[in-house]
Amino acid sequence: MPTKARGLFDLIASFEALHAAALRAAKGKRSKPGVAAFLANLETEVLQLERQLRSGRYRPGRYKKIEIFDPKHRIVSAAPFRDRVVHHALCAICDPIFERGFIHDSYANRNGKGTHRAVTRFEQFRDAARYVLRCDIYSYFPAIDHDILKRDLRRRIGCERTLDLADRIIDGSNKQEPVDLHFPGDDLLAPLQRRRGLPIGNLTSQLFSSLYLDGFDHFCKEVLRVKGYVRYVDDFALFHDDPDILQQWRRRIESYLEGRRLRLHPCKTGIFSTQEPHQFLGFVLLPDGRRRLPETNVRRFRNRLRGLRDRWRHGTATQEEVIRRVRSWIAHAEQSNTWRLRRSIFRAGWFDPAFEPGTPPGACCAAAPGTTTPGTCAPRTATGTPPATATTTGSALPAHSKAGTGGATALPGAQ
Repeated sequence: MPTKARGLFDLIASFEALHAAALRAAKGKRSKPGVAAFLANLETEVLQLERQLRSGRYRPGRYKKIEIFDPKHRIVSAAPFRDRVVHHALCAICDPIFERGFIHDSYANRNGKGTHRAVTRFEQFRDAARYVLRCDIYSYFPAIDHDILKRDLRRRIGCERTLDLADRIIDGSNKQEPVDLHFPGDDLLAPLQRRRGLPIGNLTSQLFSSLYLDGFDHFCKEVLRVKGYVRYVDDFALFHDDPDILQQWRRRIESYLEGRRLRLHPCKTGIFSTQEPHQFLGFVLLPDGRRRLPETNVRRFRNRLRGLRDRWRHGTATQEEVIRRVRSWIAHAEQSNTWRLRRSIFRAGWFDPAFEPGTPPGACCAAAPGTTTPGTCAPRTATGTPPATATTTGSALPAHSKAGTGGATALPGAQ
């Protein structure tokens, strides 16, 4: 039994810790009204939050619920900014405590891990085995049981005030989508009587979700003795040369997860040959080592790109926003064999992969004035940027124009 961590609350509720947490929580969100209002009176807000925490009067606020339907229906919850400051302060202290117990091949919400490293690890195990048991947990975040999660926290933390704060955050979770599952020993009303679900969007939810399946990770590695195992949140895979052994593992996994009040997704769990393509964490992994993006991912990005183009036309999207949002997708797409795909989407535009790396957006147009060769750099103006050119592909850097003025309005690289 590991030694429980104690004396954590003063580290969480100190002015210095809350001030640093506020700056971390505000990163990239300073222009939002709630964040800007908090930062405008930063010292006063932090002092008030410190007093509430130390006196025990702190209570989480109400969540703002956002429903997302693409790629699937999910409820994302946005906590008030002051609560997010507390979440950051709590996780900064508690995360290293839990991190020491996590296995190597758990890749979610950890420094130095992430989806791309998890995909690489999946490929390594795939190349060394003949079969894979692919698993997904049914409605994972809405199904997390509060009582079980609190017991897990008490196995690692012995600071009562820190546990009380964590309990308030867990109990303050807003209602998630219903998960009407019955388990052995339940009566008819058990699904209604037990508190379940963590809000997707909380930093604490990410930490708690990793902790909730940490025991399962150790079960797979130390009890089942699985050599090839990788997990990212509720997506995980086990590898072996014998499909019968994988089938035995599946039955034991189902039994273990019942004790955590979880179920495997019936449509997303199965045993497959490693010689066929597999879709894992946003990539289609081919047996020859190549990677592709799922068609749904590409279709969603094209739709978002058209939306950016329309906003650009109306002057409501800045160049910085376009660059930031498109490059975030490119950073993901570059992890797979998508050079031709990106070339077809961004041909002769800002993000055309055919141009030399490091070429600034707008430096190359579809055809420079006076030339007939696409991709030729246009002569630079006194400001160091090429002049906008009228092209049929809409790939030149357009000047911003007001809606209805009839100026150049095509989004560069939006084919």
